[in-house]
Amino acid sequence: MTNTTTKTLSPEEYTQEFEGKELEAFNQAVDIRKFEIELYWKRATYFWTFIGATFAAFLAVQASASPSRTDLSVFLSCIGIVFSFGWVCVNKGSKYWQENWEKHVDILEDSITGPLYKIELKRNDEMNRRQRASNFITGPAEVSVSKVNILISIYVFLLWIFFLIYSLPEFSKSAGINWYYVVSIILSVIVCISFIWQGKSYKDGLYHIAKKRQSRVKPANNSMQPTANASAD
Repeated sequence: MTNTTTKTLSPEEYTQEFEGKELEAFNQAVDIRKFEIELYWKRATYFWTFIGATFAAFLAVQASASPSRTDLSVFLSCIGIVFSFGWVCVNKGSKYWQENWEKHVDILEDSITGPLYKIELKRNDEMNRRQRASNFITGPAEVSVSKVNILISIYVFLLWIFFLIYSLPEFSKSAGINWYYVVSIILSVIVCISFIWQGKSYKDGLYHIAKKRQSRVKPANNSMQPTANASAD
């Protein structure tokens, strides 16, 4: 059962929530932000490993003369679609939580360190033609690394869709329905939809049941113990 207690805070209410705890909240936000960035690239490596292995297997199957080449190509394409779409969803989810902690840092930093994260230092714009050309080629650019990674994951996802279409045999009305292809594609679509439908974080939270364990020593059986006034015969 969901506990619908989500409330939109005004700027004043946000400040009141952390009143007297600004330093601790700022330090926590900075640490979690760094942790989210670290996890972001670890997840990217995880998906690249599986997608790269699937892509290598797809190329190997395409280069072979196996009679089941078409079936294997469709199967591998479905795997590639699922993993690449999962990668898109994970990238967007990681970006969401990374921005969440970045915004906390942006708001809390003013009274702690000053606007350190919000102030950007850029190269001087006063350059001659040679310097501008060199800066255009080798200089820095205002490009979001995480957004580029999201775009790459979308490209890989679309590429796997193309591979699936390429792998399917030519359509013919006289040919019977190949249920292997139908089931593989439908299952892949269902899994991809479930990433969006069931993969979202709970906004309103959930009720939790608290249980406390009790430990105790079993009382001794008095009938088995010697009495204080027992004879010492």
